Amino acid sequence: MKKVLIIEDDQIIANIYRNKFAIEGYQAEVAFDGESGLKTMRTFQPDIMLLDLILPQMSGVDLIKRVRSEADFAKLPIIVFSNTYLTNLIQEAWKAGASKCLSKTNCTPKDVLDVVRQAIGDSGSIPRGPAVRTTATPSARPNFTDTEGDTKFLTELRTAFIESEPATLAALRSNLQSLIKADDETNQLKCIHELYRRTHALAGNAGLAGFIYVSQMSAAVEALLKELYEKPNSINTSTLRTVAAAVDFLGFLFERGKKPDNPDPPAINILVVDDEPISQRAVVYALEKAQLPSTSTADPNAALNLLTEKRFDLVFLDVDMPGMTGFELCTKLRAMPQYKKTPVVFVTALSDFDSRTSSMMAGGNDFIAKPFLFIELTVKALIHVLRARLQPAK
Repeated sequence: MKKVLIIEDDQIIANIYRNKFAIEGYQAEVAFDGESGLKTMRTFQPDIMLLDLILPQMSGVDLIKRVRSEADFAKLPIIVFSNTYLTNLIQEAWKAGASKCLSKTNCTPKDVLDVVRQAIGDSGSIPRGPAVRTTATPSARPNFTDTEGDTKFLTELRTAFIESEPATLAALRSNLQSLIKADDETNQLKCIHELYRRTHALAGNAGLAGFIYVSQMSAAVEALLKELYEKPNSINTSTLRTVAAAVDFLGFLFERGKKPDNPDPPAINILVVDDEPISQRAVVYALEKAQLPSTSTADPNAALNLLTEKRFDLVFLDVDMPGMTGFELCTKLRAMPQYKKTPVVFVTALSDFDSRTSSMMAGGNDFIAKPFLFIELTVKALIHVLRARLQPAK
């Protein structure tokens, strides 16, 4: 009987995988942190290790380095679960010696089982490289219905997830209120870490249960909170407002959680208008992190032509541009029948953020402050794109 060691701090996810492997004829053990994982590895002598990169006490990357430093486990296949928005962490895992990197949000137990079989089954070896698509896209939808057993398993997971939603949302909102009321950096970081811990668990649980949009949104928020925790100087009105909007949107996603996701959603088109080359490229890059295609231009007049030639689902506008301000462009955009309800996000200087957000700005829907974190803009874009996609037409 082949042995699988699962190192995962979320007990629900860990037990789901352990039970799944047991049913399939594997001997599985679970550890909930890095130190206990190393001890279990030495006594259990696994044939393969499944590892979450985000662990308490010791990071997944550090654990991989420790494993590779021990001669008995230098070639042990190590499959890691990652957040697709934490690209730097994924690269560190590859360098440390990971065998496979799988997306936690888009990966099903069946996917993992297939990779394990490839690693320790007939071939006895596992080629390096991603076995499961690791880019988080709104259209990425796993196949849970290959067998009757998988269908039953998914139904049970979905039921359990739906039953847990009210308590999960209440906890997120409570943590958010504590963050908003925090009066110093120490308390802010404590609240951010708790929110981060909850969204990390939510991303994995939602992905397992097949709630693709909840999982994708949670993963993006998790990455934003991680960056805020590591870079306290980035905690400001804009980033806190984005976190609050994301928690509110998760509530919207929970409300429609019983509805099936559209397996073939329409393509998304985003327009970016910014005359500053660096800022424009930064917006485009942030959108690329969520696999959201965009068209960019520095010329507001050229943007008007693009708006008439092609249908866009979301528009990012710089405020201060020569020849035509973002406000003026938004007013012209709103005059077009096809863009009366299209989400428009203004990109404005942080020094002007508070005053600008307190007024109605020519029909804009949202604001983000320069300089912005890439992942903050990614979260902002996902909120508007997914809401527009899922909101019933009025």
